[in-house]
This record gives sequence, C-alpha cells and structure tokens, in this order.
Amino acid sequence: MTDVKVVSRAEWQAARDELLRREKEHTRMADELARQRRELPWVEIEKEYRFDTDEGARTLAELFEGRSQLLIYHFMFGPSYQAGCPVNSSMVDGFDGLLPHLHARDVTLLLVSQAPLDKLQAYKQRMGWRLGWVSAAPSDFNLDYGASAPTQGGQAIVPPQDGLPPIVAQNAAAAGTDVAGYLTQAPALSVFVLQDGVVYQSYTTSWRGVEVLMGYYPVLDRLPKGRDEGDGWQLWLRRHNQYDTQ
Repeated sequence: MTDVKVVSRAEWQAARDELLRREKEHTRMADELARQRRELPWVEIEKEYRFDTDEGARTLAELFEGRSQLLIYHFMFGPSYQAGCPVNSSMVDGFDGLLPHLHARDVTLLLVSQAPLDKLQAYKQRMGWRLGWVSAAPSDFNLDYGASAPTQGGQAIVPPQDGLPPIVAQNAAAAGTDVAGYLTQAPALSVFVLQDGVVYQSYTTSWRGVEVLMGYYPVLDRLPKGRDEGDGWQLWLRRHNQYDTQ
C-alpha cells in the first residue's frame, strides 16, 4: 500500500466533501449517458441466426424466452478452447443472482459462445452456474457481432501477437489453447429488443465496456489498494475455486 497522508477528522471531512462533489458530478454524467444509450436508434436484424441450446436448435427471437429484451454476453470460449476464459468466468460468477431481478424487468440474460454446446454444458456444470448458455457455432452470429475472428482460407484472422499483455498467454494456457486460438474470441455485450415479432439490436460494447459486468472492480475501486494491478493487468484473476486463499 502506498504512503498516505494522515490528517485530522476535520481535514479528512473537507477532502471527502470535495470528492463527494465530484462523485455526484460523475453520477449525473452516468445518468445522462444511460439516457443516451436508451435513445440510441435500433437496427433490424434481417439475418436468420441459429443457435444450439439445451432444448435444441433455436432462432434469435426464440432466445428471448417470452421477454422483450435480451442481453447477451459473448463469453470467450472458442472451438479450440478446452475450458472457458478465467477472466470471463470471474464475471459470470455473479450473473445467477441477477436473473430474478432482470426477469422482473423484462430482461433475459444469456451467454453465447462459439464452442460446441457439449463443451459449454460441461463447463457450466463444472462452474456451478444456472443461467442459459447457447452455442453460436451453427451460424455467423458471433462473427457478425465482433466476438469471433473472421476467417480466410479456413484460418482465423487474429491480431498480431507481439506486445500483448501477459494476461493473454496466461488466459490461453488456462483455457487449454494457444495464444492464436485464444485470440479468435473477444469479449462483447450485445442488447436486442423483440417488438411485434421483429428483433432489433439496440446496443453493443466490448473490451473495457464490459467492465459493467465485472462486479468486483467497482468494489475494489473504493478500497485503499484499489485494483492493485500495476503493470500486471488482470493477472490476479482466477476461476472462483482456483485462488490460493479464500
């Protein structure tokens, strides 16, 4: 922990009041951004996507499960992976508890990955999750929404592997694949709306944008050590049952 200044209660309160003023500004800005997200125009989904699910083949419209809003997290689990990405797994640990509250607000939350369904089912059981998880392998869905790399001549076109942060190699090894295989997938969040039988896309985000789903980060941001990552961005993250200390 870095050296900190120790002051009187009155000095601390003055500093806290100034920070509170800035926090309120941040909250109001976040409220405004949320309003702008809600007012984004929609785009109609004309392509026919198919997914493998626990109940058989389903269309995108059928994934809504009777609700009008669908939030999809594109979980990094590619065809060459033998297990899910540990960082993605750390995010999903908190999703099951969200389900009843999201369902109450007309939202279905699902994971979508490019790996075959049997791999996803086995990993879901290993992690003890309950939420729905479907495979996009039968269609171009993950490719079209930026969560899987395009291919050329049967080979995935992946980003250059020079200068990558150490977390990439660590995650690739933990997922049972090599770096090139790991980079065929990317984290993304997509939001769809079903209205009068037509599916529309209303929002998407990726990379740091998916931090909204990483419930531990806003908690750590309020503690003295913060994220405490330094140059080791996300290297501390493990699957929930693989930490040295609990």
